[in-house]
Amino acid sequence: MSSVAEKLQRKSERRSTGQAANTKQVRLRLVYIDFWSAVKLSFLVSICIGIVQVVSAFLIWMVLNSTGIFTQLNSVLSDILGDASFSVFESFSLTKVMIFSVILGLLSTVIGTFLGAIASLLYNLSVRITGGLLVGFTNN
Repeated sequence: MSSVAEKLQRKSERRSTGQAANTKQVRLRLVYIDFWSAVKLSFLVSICIGIVQVVSAFLIWMVLNSTGIFTQLNSVLSDILGDASFSVFESFSLTKVMIFSVILGLLSTVIGTFLGAIASLLYNLSVRITGGLLVGFTNN
């Protein structure tokens, strides 16, 4: 055991003498993370993050459109550039923004799943060196 774990164990032994008899404390070590469970969990979390990205892109576009930012930006750019053919609203239309956000959401889902798989593999390899993560449970 590491020195921190030993200190926590000694501290819990001192506290257990003064506590009620029905409180039980268990210390467990996390020594293995199932690869496929980690991949499934990271996939679900990545899907949720992708959905949040798409919805937030839609809401931000709607707020910018309803406040008239696009028309103000068009007038500022036409004054600066002197070119009236360029339109910010056409360049950042709702369909283009949504297609980009969906592609970005799919890409982040793939990358998030891949990173979750790599994290579980790295943890399983590091357990051989560190001995695992010490976790304490009690039944209050």
